Amino acid sequence: MPERFASFAEFYPYYLSEHRDPTCRRLHFAGSLLVLLTVGGALISGRWWLLALVPIIGYGCAWLGHFFFEHNRPATFTYPLYSLAGDWVMFKDILTGRIKF
Repeated sequence: MPERFASFAEFYPYYLSEHRDPTCRRLHFAGSLLVLLTVGGALISGRWWLLALVPIIGYGCAWLGHFFFEHNRPATFTYPLYSLAGDWVMFKDILTGRIKF
């Protein structure tokens, strides 16, 4: 793993290499979907306290995938912004069929 990535385009292949296990990817996808539903629920209901659950839901699902299935350290610990972007790009890539669910 390089010390620094010059761009997200350079980082994303590394990110995908850290998400080879299908269960890990599914947990990431589920976490991202639950984040979207939680944000939507907060906006619709006006229950703004739901937004406090967003990082717990998103990272909780992802970290379960890494610790119990992928057996690696989440990239978010070293590359938080690129990793967050990677979560959403991978979510889109799964939705569009580019990455196997």
